[in-house]
Amino acid sequence: MMNAQSLYLLIALAPLATAIVVGFFGTGFMGSWIGRRASHIITILGVAISFAGSLIVLQQVLDGQVFDGTVYTWSLIGTAKFEIGFLIDPLSALMMVVVTSVSLMVHIYTIGYMADDPGYQRFFSYISLFTFSMLMLVMSNNMLQLFFGWEAVGLVSYLLIGFYYTRPSAVFANLKAFLVNRVGDFGFVLGIGLLFAYAGSLHYGEVFAQADRLAGLSFPGTDWQLLTVACLSLFVGAMGKSAQAPLHVWLPDSMEGPTPISALIHAATMVTAGIFMVARFSPVFEHSDTALAVMIVIGAFGALFLGILGVVQNDIKRVVAYSTLSQLGYMTVALGASAYSVAIFHLMTHAFFKALLFLGAGSVIIGMHHDQDMRNMGGLRKYMPITWLTMLIGTLALVGTPFFSGFYSKEHIIEAAGAAGVWGANFAYYATLCGVFVTSLYSFRLYFMVFHGKERFGGASGAPAHGHDEEGHDGHHGTPRESPWVVTLPLALLAVMSVVAGVWFIDPLLFDGYFGQTIVVLAQHPAMAELAHEWHGWVAFALHGFTVLPFWLLVAGFVVAWYCYLVNPAVPARIATSFSGLYRLLDNKYYFDWVNEQIIARATRALGRGLWQGGDRGVIDGLVVNGSARVVGMVAAAGRLMQSGYIYHYAFAMIIGIMVFLTFFVLMVH
Repeated sequence: MMNAQSLYLLIALAPLATAIVVGFFGTGFMGSWIGRRASHIITILGVAISFAGSLIVLQQVLDGQVFDGTVYTWSLIGTAKFEIGFLIDPLSALMMVVVTSVSLMVHIYTIGYMADDPGYQRFFSYISLFTFSMLMLVMSNNMLQLFFGWEAVGLVSYLLIGFYYTRPSAVFANLKAFLVNRVGDFGFVLGIGLLFAYAGSLHYGEVFAQADRLAGLSFPGTDWQLLTVACLSLFVGAMGKSAQAPLHVWLPDSMEGPTPISALIHAATMVTAGIFMVARFSPVFEHSDTALAVMIVIGAFGALFLGILGVVQNDIKRVVAYSTLSQLGYMTVALGASAYSVAIFHLMTHAFFKALLFLGAGSVIIGMHHDQDMRNMGGLRKYMPITWLTMLIGTLALVGTPFFSGFYSKEHIIEAAGAAGVWGANFAYYATLCGVFVTSLYSFRLYFMVFHGKERFGGASGAPAHGHDEEGHDGHHGTPRESPWVVTLPLALLAVMSVVAGVWFIDPLLFDGYFGQTIVVLAQHPAMAELAHEWHGWVAFALHGFTVLPFWLLVAGFVVAWYCYLVNPAVPARIATSFSGLYRLLDNKYYFDWVNEQIIARATRALGRGLWQGGDRGVIDGLVVNGSARVVGMVAAAGRLMQSGYIYHYAFAMIIGIMVFLTFFVLMVH
């Protein structure tokens, strides 16, 4: 029977092995021995093995079997060990199941979505490599391996966003993602470095065991708490990876990549790495009220104001992308409110219904012959019944409809924000409440514009009749058609999870102590204590949900979307005209991109040009290198004048030198 460590290695390395095989021997890199069919069979088999192994691990964890051990020691410097190892506990086991299950659905879906793409084998290799990278991140037991997985998922994200590397827009998008994430990763490295410097270890358990001692230290030269600086630095890394303002600007542009990776990387897994990391480091974050306050305020801003941007988007994928930004904001609010278990609960439910919405959007794009503009859709319900039903389920889960998975996690986030004791909690409470209305508005706007109302396949709406989608296909408006089964099967499975995941997991994750000592679960947290006291099961909680304010805000968003996009479609245009300034602000995404490109990028280029002209060419080349060469040349020229070649000239110079030396010596003596 396979021992535990061998099972963990199999789970992590199976996707890596298949990625290497297909990448090397299916893409022409070392030959094209593996065809399209073999490539998807091999990679799906690898991910299926990881998924099955993750289910076994989850069952073992439920039975009380945990693991924290070293696979091998990579380096030893003094007393500092740099190790590769696994930490298998309730948090990592849950994340392993989420990552591998969504990845498996995306692999199957890709068979249909990328059927005609010339980069078919390369794409399967990339997404398997991503699965390996994400597993290494969530299974790590130390900060070194965490950073490896962190950077590896960033690398694969870069490759996938720029998958269509011949298009300038894709190259710009992946470069933007790369640069923004480097800003976040700089803070992440500083946070890891501070903890390592003062704890003397990279191992989670050893660092967390010293949290109380570290909480009493100050950052050198200041009166700042050391852990506050470390936690804020770590959170900067989370802001980049999990797309929190102002480091969120890369995620909407990442829709340049093929739709399957939007579901795998930019909805369900990679962007939640920052949420996972903060939850993992919760024993450290709990010692810094300042870091918690920063998190709850930034999360609240994203939950409300970044979600509003989805209302003015017409690209179906970008609407879902801004929804992702909003939901990541909700998770960050839960972290700032010290409700770490609630944040992970929403991370899990969100993974299923957001992957469903992205893959559903991809199915719509296939049916619309690769047109992504919602203004050219309408009435697709009768043409694509399976896609319609599954996306309706995903929408109901996203907006927090009682009995659907999103309701159970979002409702607890709102309650946790309302009872949190940190600065900014009141703002977070009202922002998350208003966010319910905004989420309902943009979600049902997408639903009504795509599946109901007048058919606009001929471009009569004013949008281009022939679009160009972000997969590089020329769109045209033929009769829509339902997608093949390899596309609709993952939609159906994810739809089931979008309904039942909340019901299945709310009791163990929030009230039955599933996490144990893995992350900080504050029994004294006001909201969590009250909710636990009043908890009478998922049915009673959902029935009560029909009477609370968030539900009526959800209904209000539905009614507004129904009236504006079905009953009276002329209203949105009139509102945009009447509030042209506000519409311009939203259409320009609060000018974040403008500030980055016109101010920060230009200032950076000017600084770089100044350092190049003044520093490199002026000081280094002009003064140090060329200047020293000129000095040597001048000395050599002067010395050459004294090199006559006559011996009596040299003898005379020696006599003069001796006389000068003797004169100087006599004067010094007297």
